Amino acid sequence: MAETLSRKLIASKLIAGEMQSGKEIALRMDQALLQDVLGPLVILELEAMEIERAKTEPSVLYIDHSLVQQDHLSAETHLFLKSACDRLGIWYSGPGNGISHPTHMERFGVPGQSLIGCDSHTPAAGSLGMLAIGAGGVEVALAIAGQPLYLLMPEIWGIELHGRLPDWVSARDVILELLRRHGVAGAKNTIIEYYGPGLASLTAMDRHILAHMGAELGATTSVFPSDEKTRQFLCARGRETDWKPLSADSGCDYDRHERVNLSELEPLIARPHSPDNVVPVRDVIGEPVYQAYIGSSACPGYSEFATAARMVRGRTVVPTVSFDVNPSTRQVLQTLIAEGHLIDLIKAGARLHQAGCNGCIGMGQAPAQGRNSLRTVPRNFPGRSGTREDSVFLCSVETAAASALCGVITDPRDLGLSYERPPEPESMPTNEGMFIPPSAFDKLQRPSLLQTEDIPSLPELKSIPDALEVPILLKMMDSVSTDEIIPAGHVLPHWSNVFVTSKYAFESIDATYPSRAEAQREAGGHAVIAGQNYGQGSSRENAALVPAVLGLRIVIAQSFARIHWQNLISFGVLPLVFTDPADYQVLEQGQTLRIRDIREQLAAGRKFTAQVVESGRVLLLQHELSSRQREILGAGGVINWLRRRNT
Repeated sequence: MAETLSRKLIASKLIAGEMQSGKEIALRMDQALLQDVLGPLVILELEAMEIERAKTEPSVLYIDHSLVQQDHLSAETHLFLKSACDRLGIWYSGPGNGISHPTHMERFGVPGQSLIGCDSHTPAAGSLGMLAIGAGGVEVALAIAGQPLYLLMPEIWGIELHGRLPDWVSARDVILELLRRHGVAGAKNTIIEYYGPGLASLTAMDRHILAHMGAELGATTSVFPSDEKTRQFLCARGRETDWKPLSADSGCDYDRHERVNLSELEPLIARPHSPDNVVPVRDVIGEPVYQAYIGSSACPGYSEFATAARMVRGRTVVPTVSFDVNPSTRQVLQTLIAEGHLIDLIKAGARLHQAGCNGCIGMGQAPAQGRNSLRTVPRNFPGRSGTREDSVFLCSVETAAASALCGVITDPRDLGLSYERPPEPESMPTNEGMFIPPSAFDKLQRPSLLQTEDIPSLPELKSIPDALEVPILLKMMDSVSTDEIIPAGHVLPHWSNVFVTSKYAFESIDATYPSRAEAQREAGGHAVIAGQNYGQGSSRENAALVPAVLGLRIVIAQSFARIHWQNLISFGVLPLVFTDPADYQVLEQGQTLRIRDIREQLAAGRKFTAQVVESGRVLLLQHELSSRQREILGAGGVINWLRRRNT
């Protein structure tokens, strides 16, 4: 039977379950990716599980987010993480090496292998033909401990590419077109698999952009074949021996299918405040620009920066525009220097920042309130830039550079320049010494963790009782992101400390939530209500853990983003979905929910009921928990569940 590449990859890693859409499957994870803001929680979880050594190979931890060392917290977190790598046998990539996703692709990506990462953009590695899945940190900890990754078998969505991109149109415009068509939840519980003759014109780094921002469509992951473009990418980095060809079988069937003619695309831009608020650039021409920001894990390739450099060569950006350049990796930065592109950017007025995530997650380069910032980053959720009242547009390098030169949003086709996109180099410098490999394991002399009072051990969570009577502390609208549940920016240096970050939970929605939740915690906890796609965006598990520490017991939503739904279960919070949309409309903040026979209801099937105490109204709800997830919920979270299994 002819098979898709996605199903082939899943079959090669399948430990348990049936490959039927919607059924729970268990997958073996070969590699693990951690980063510095969610990594500390993963380390604390591994310690709570009493794990001695990482079983995924390689496991790599990247210092790429928390680089603005405005006080001692970030530096001490880096020391803690380095000690954890020594203790657990994890590779360490220090500050300045680059953003985890493109750096991992350069150094460790191998076609055909599986990768789990505590970052929602881990699927970027699908650009090399990997099965790469973003997950909550505790799921990454379980994988590092040798446990499989559990998820619902996704549908496979085949996207057939034809034609070639026109001048001034890039891979960024392809993914923006898909977001325009389908929205931020359009690919939920699917794997996007790209194929077709149009692939021949897309480099591995072009594919990285598409695979990376598939997360903005809600996809479980994205997959590309491993072909000649993949071989060229690995060969340029001295890793041709890691290449092998991978592709779908001829004549295979997809659960969903779509065709994209690259030749028909034009420059696109996502307006504030969502990646799917997409229009042609020509629709917003002339709007003033305060900042043009180039770089991020969604704009990682040498060619992106080199294209911008050629556009501004011999010119100067408008003095009132902050032209920010964030190199993605040390390797890319070295190549830009060697080829002379960096000096062109600097002469044009660029502000150069270190290789890392930086402003993408609100750590530096925050724009002025209400001023338009054009960015080549993946997300423009409210406040993600580090400025609460921001106005962030998502666009291509070509559009960002053209707009920086003109001071207003500009279609790059209107500049009158000849288009020449520099090709990816045939070879790129490598610096193996910047990666610290795992040390030899010695059980009797294991290194100690350099743990400070700002990195406290995790509290033990209580199991959910069989009956609850809890107030609704928040009622939220659609598309609440994890940025809004636990912000980054000024809060990010404290992310290792659930007790400190609890003070900032839901601050942009209702700053009184933490104190009200604290007051209810000992009285039995509380519930929150949400609309569609609750928990979209970043995989940050503290968006589930911190409210759980504050006593969150139940979230009822019209629908959930995949990773956040799993994170809630992992920390003992019951996620339920409205069966009748009218129930969402009548519920109000301040009402009380009564739920009886919780375990019996969960075991009986998908249907679930609750009652509004004030009105007596019975709510018709449902859950999607497997028998394993019901056990986890009953144990008070996955850490307690695993600890009990191991005793």
